[in-house]
Amino acid sequence: MEEKFSKIDIITSSSKFDELKDALNEIGISGMTVSNVLGCGMQKGHKEFYRGLALDINLLPKIKVEVIVCDIPVELVVETAKKVLHTGKMGDGKIFVYDVKNIIRISNGAEGRDALRYNK
Repeated sequence: MEEKFSKIDIITSSSKFDELKDALNEIGISGMTVSNVLGCGMQKGHKEFYRGLALDINLLPKIKVEVIVCDIPVELVVETAKKVLHTGKMGDGKIFVYDVKNIIRISNGAEGRDALRYNK
């Protein structure tokens, strides 16, 4: 049987990151990539004033959490993130799910599931 890997990108406000990280850890997510990003969606940003001029700030600071899963069901990761991040207000974030063809660990050439495990 061929292994199936999925990448899940979660974009949300930085204020929710610690709670999200803890919840993902509880369901077995041991590795993630986290980036500070800028973006806008339906909320379209906000106005700020600089030297008396109104400026549209349409790229808001967000956190992007990227995880790759194989053994942990994608649905569990998505439901966990939704439970932690949902406030019902605009700006809760987005979740994107992608299929991953392969994973290669550069240091030793391991591929697939072996590339996700760290063996000394």
